[in-house]
Amino acid sequence: MTEAIPDRRLLNQCIDRPRHRKAADVVEWLGAVQAQEYEPAKWALGLRMANAAHGDIERAFEQGRILRTHVMRPTWHFVTPADIRWMLELTAPFVHRRMAVYDRQLGLDAATKRRSAAVMEKALGEGAFLTRVELGERLTQAGLAMNGMRLAHLALYAELEGIICSGPRRGKKFTYALIAARAPNARRLSRDEAVAELSLRYFRSHGPATVRDFVWWSGLVTADAKRGIEMIRAKRQDIDGQAYWTAGPAARTTAGVKLAHLLPIYDEYVVSYRDRIAVPHGPSMIPSGTGGGYVTFQHALVIGGQIAGTWRTSRSAKGVAIAATPLRRLSPRERRAAADAANRYARFLGAAVELVVK
Repeated sequence: MTEAIPDRRLLNQCIDRPRHRKAADVVEWLGAVQAQEYEPAKWALGLRMANAAHGDIERAFEQGRILRTHVMRPTWHFVTPADIRWMLELTAPFVHRRMAVYDRQLGLDAATKRRSAAVMEKALGEGAFLTRVELGERLTQAGLAMNGMRLAHLALYAELEGIICSGPRRGKKFTYALIAARAPNARRLSRDEAVAELSLRYFRSHGPATVRDFVWWSGLVTADAKRGIEMIRAKRQDIDGQAYWTAGPAARTTAGVKLAHLLPIYDEYVVSYRDRIAVPHGPSMIPSGTGGGYVTFQHALVIGGQIAGTWRTSRSAKGVAIAATPLRRLSPRERRAAADAANRYARFLGAAVELVVK
């Protein structure tokens, strides 16, 4: 029955049973972690770690033990320095094809993209860290005046080509660096090896999941997904007429599983599945607002593996206030569990947290 799927996913994703002490180990286990919202993405790692602290993850990012780049779909992801090259080489061709129509609309032809990437590579030579605006200034000096979306797309192109990735932050500003400098020992895999490795990472950490889920998450075509399942000898289970797959040893249920979780926006537990039968989500379950043609989802309150509401934070001199908005009436036990989840978040932040359930 699909009712058992959420519990297994929570365990495999290390949410119910954190098993890692380092941010890089979480990212390596999951394969990649969606990270376009940087601060919430750090909590996505923290809730999967034992005794995690916000500063630990920030240091891991600053020191390049986890990197942030566009890979898969496309959107920002955390990846490890060891994985960044083979993952980009596998998924970048699909992302390039998806971006081609937008590049044409912006007037970015192949020659312009190649020339811009070369300018960025030169500018970031000898260990330099530059913001996107500073890269734009270098492009202007080279006769390629770019800003706004055109500059963003050129930076994305250079990321997909394996030239640049995240550098350390400069205050609150993000910088870029050369992948050659941040990941000098990155692995290279053959295409078959890469398909198998990505399949293993996904199905061991996100399973039970469908082929359609993996295609959505990875951006690979269905034929690759099926080939990957075959190569890793994934285990099949038919549930309610649907084939679900897992890989590796089965996660063991423990007495310490938690009833409630405060998941950040775009958490892997929510966004990495295309089929939404086991854990329904989206605008119908998580209220969303539209602006500029994009849908922005909120943080998810998860109880018993299901979306039970949303939550948001606000800061004051006293600490952090969490306002939770349930989609249904919570029982006293569920309210206590939500309070425990808020306390876990407070320990991560190292700040006082007050939970208000509306």
